Amino acid sequence: MFLPNEDFQPRDVSTSHLKFSETKQSKKITTTNAELVDSRIYGYHSVPKGSVTLKDLDPRVSVHFGIPSTASILAFDPIQRLLAIGTLDGRIKVIGGDNIEGLLLSSKPLPFKNLQFLENQGFLASVSNENELQVWDLERRCIASNLKWESNITAFSVIYGTHYMYVGDEYGFLSVLKYDAEEGKILQLPYHIPANLITGTDSFFHSCRDFIAQSSICCWCAPTTLVLIVYESGLIILWDVTEDRAVLVRGNTDLQLKNDKVVDSPNEVNYDQFTNTSDPEQEEKEISSLCWASSDGSILAVGYVDGDILLWNLLTSASSKDQRGQRASNNVKLQLSSVDRRLPVIVLHWSGNKFHTDRGGQLFVYGGDEIGSEEVLTILTLDWSSGIESLKCIGRVDLTLNGSFADMILVPNAGAIERSDTSSLFVLSNPGQLHFYDDSCLSALMSQPEKKYSIPAVQYPEVIPTVDPYITVAKLKLIQAEGSFSRAVSETILEAKHTVTAPCSNWPLTGGVPSQLSFAEDNAIKRVYIAGYQDGSVRIWDATFPVLSCTFVIGSEVEGIEVAGTNASVSALDFFSSTLSLAVGNEYGLVRLYRLIGNSDEMSFHLVTEGKREGLIL
Repeated sequence: MFLPNEDFQPRDVSTSHLKFSETKQSKKITTTNAELVDSRIYGYHSVPKGSVTLKDLDPRVSVHFGIPSTASILAFDPIQRLLAIGTLDGRIKVIGGDNIEGLLLSSKPLPFKNLQFLENQGFLASVSNENELQVWDLERRCIASNLKWESNITAFSVIYGTHYMYVGDEYGFLSVLKYDAEEGKILQLPYHIPANLITGTDSFFHSCRDFIAQSSICCWCAPTTLVLIVYESGLIILWDVTEDRAVLVRGNTDLQLKNDKVVDSPNEVNYDQFTNTSDPEQEEKEISSLCWASSDGSILAVGYVDGDILLWNLLTSASSKDQRGQRASNNVKLQLSSVDRRLPVIVLHWSGNKFHTDRGGQLFVYGGDEIGSEEVLTILTLDWSSGIESLKCIGRVDLTLNGSFADMILVPNAGAIERSDTSSLFVLSNPGQLHFYDDSCLSALMSQPEKKYSIPAVQYPEVIPTVDPYITVAKLKLIQAEGSFSRAVSETILEAKHTVTAPCSNWPLTGGVPSQLSFAEDNAIKRVYIAGYQDGSVRIWDATFPVLSCTFVIGSEVEGIEVAGTNASVSALDFFSSTLSLAVGNEYGLVRLYRLIGNSDEMSFHLVTEGKREGLIL
């Protein structure tokens, strides 16, 4: 370490520039800008020296680390263990294990309103705000096929384990698509269901407000396949695609409030029961979200614009021969607040009990609370082991969010046999923050009597941290391609190289295949990326391949030795590969000089001031 003088005190004299002076041992490197930057990482075209044209200067980002700041929607493949994150500007980040990240770029910078994997197929389906359906090839990292839909798509669902997709539009039509992997095309099949066929009347759809809000697939029992069709105006239909008929129709006319109870305390039985009514003047309850609350399709949780949550018991009614004759009598309404004006229920997700998946579990709710209240994610623990009519709320937790809510998704634990064995949680918040809560964390939350929590979740393990800690200066350095010094730096960095481990043993993202470039026979280090941080630390990555790997993490302090100003923010740095020397300067004028020697049993430390030099063996 170098200090200006013996009486050095931290002061506002920032080190703004550091530069090693080349010696005779170093060889001058002459390159073009295109040669200095790896075309595989930054998208430059490889062209001979001196023949660069305007067409060749087309830089584009092909590799991106971390969560995009405009992230807005999540999707998860439970078999491949991959997470997809869609953004508001037409990008999709796909994340796997061992620092594997892929970036998919759409030709139009538009938000995605639907995003879903074709599970275990190597494809990802998306729907843009301009109603363009896209199927992405994950291996090739490009759009395999796209299809422009003429009307506004309001519902989209991939049939589990297949290449088939349901599409619902603003006119109430339900269409079936198929992605043909061999031809690389999205095909529209002749099977479609018009709204008047579903409802049995031509006059039902009297305005554009009556459109499909959500669609999902329920495989009731083989070979019968039912598709759930839900309209924004409150109509719920189970349609048998093999028999071309509705087996159940439910709507707002099936509801009439008997009493008012609010889910405010887990020590009370808080629900509303409804009885049958055929009053045609019944006020519409507009649907804003829904999810299955059982694995057999018996219970459906529906969120409404007015803040209510209804649990519909569909199993008994669906088995009835008369689809309109038997009205549901075991519906339950939940309210998160007793005030009149409440937020719409935007998101609903269900996690069933591991051993009794159809008799209770946890309902994750965003919305439904008082307008203007603190932004939280509510987790309700519900039990109806004695029947849905005797439903009990045995626990409630309001999880305080870090940033504004963007999306959430429940993921099954690795090795889970049943899809309903889902107990880990990803929460996406703005700007670009991804938080993970594993099952043990959620269990601890539900076991405490307090109602509101703000707990430290596991954040996404960024390859290059930029915020925590905060990055202040960085450089991409080229390593000399020839000579003994080049071999020395490669051996030193490869010796120290380590893989950034997952933050916890339950981290659910393990999929993906590492880049083949990482296994090249020529494992020489060609580039290093060096970053200095606000806490005084420095990190070094091997930047030879598109997937960077951490090699060194250097703290600002030396154990057992106190030097004033060592924790100050890094303001300048430089690296000289010929001598493996690293210089780091901070905002208080302190300069640290390191020589990288790989793994060693001992390290030497020299403190140099104007008047003395002290050497220590650490």
